[in-house]
Amino acid sequence: MDGPCAIRSGRRRPSLPGLSLPRSVRHLLEHGLFRIAGATFRGLGLQRASAVSGLLWRVGAPLLKRHGRALGHLAASLPDTTAAEREAIARAMWENLGRTFAEAFFLREIAAEGRVDESNRAVLEAWLDWPGGKVACAAHLANWELAVAPAQAERVDLWSIYQTLKNPRVDADVHAMRAFLYRGGLVAKGPGVPRQFLKVVRDGGAVALLSDLRDYTGVAVPFLGRPAPSTTFPALLAVAAGAPVLVCCMRRLPGVRFLQTYTLIAMPDTGDRAADVAQVTAEIQAVFDGFVRRWPEQWMWAHRRWG
Repeated sequence: MDGPCAIRSGRRRPSLPGLSLPRSVRHLLEHGLFRIAGATFRGLGLQRASAVSGLLWRVGAPLLKRHGRALGHLAASLPDTTAAEREAIARAMWENLGRTFAEAFFLREIAAEGRVDESNRAVLEAWLDWPGGKVACAAHLANWELAVAPAQAERVDLWSIYQTLKNPRVDADVHAMRAFLYRGGLVAKGPGVPRQFLKVVRDGGAVALLSDLRDYTGVAVPFLGRPAPSTTFPALLAVAAGAPVLVCCMRRLPGVRFLQTYTLIAMPDTGDRAADVAQVTAEIQAVFDGFVRRWPEQWMWAHRRWG
């Protein structure tokens, strides 16, 4: 699933005034900075790296244009909140994203130390016991990279998609940091992936997807009070496999710990495939909606979710 470095990498980076570097040189410099950041965070250790990065983002990110977008989304989605409350939520959101960035360099350590607890383990076990193909999805909540950690610990050979970074050197490093969570495969986004993953679930495999971002190829369903173009891919896979969808929502706790909550969405069988897919898509987004309303600081409000 897409990681913290992948969120912003698809956009064109502004060039330095008066300075134009060849792409290869720019990639080399970016890769060097990425390596330095990783070495610095690892030198601090998990707890301090998470705290320092979170503080830097809490202080620095509100100076960016995206902060205004986040506040606008909060005002439209949570109209009963005050301006001060929205500002506090947005700053806490930036801190969470900053922590997530630093924690990306410690994913193996976090997973190995059992820092992801579960509020309703029985739901995950019901999904694990389901015969045949399996589909799971998550939202950009807390440290979403770790949403699949409990399932991975059960020796499920998960597959997922990621958005490649423009810098191939950084992309290779980020892929290596995350690939251990997806023993089936962590596959670059591309036109052949839907058919590949359809075969995976039909052959009894398991696919995990981030499913809370804007997708104009999907369907518009309610999300935080407004119609939002949403991916139908998890529902399409589940319909093909005849399997329920496991929806994972993660909450950050103190001390670089996380609490995972699961919801199992049963597949309808009305005979109208398009209607079934739309219904499941709406139910997935409704689960995310309820969680974000309860813990708004845990979600990524700066994304253009509604268009």
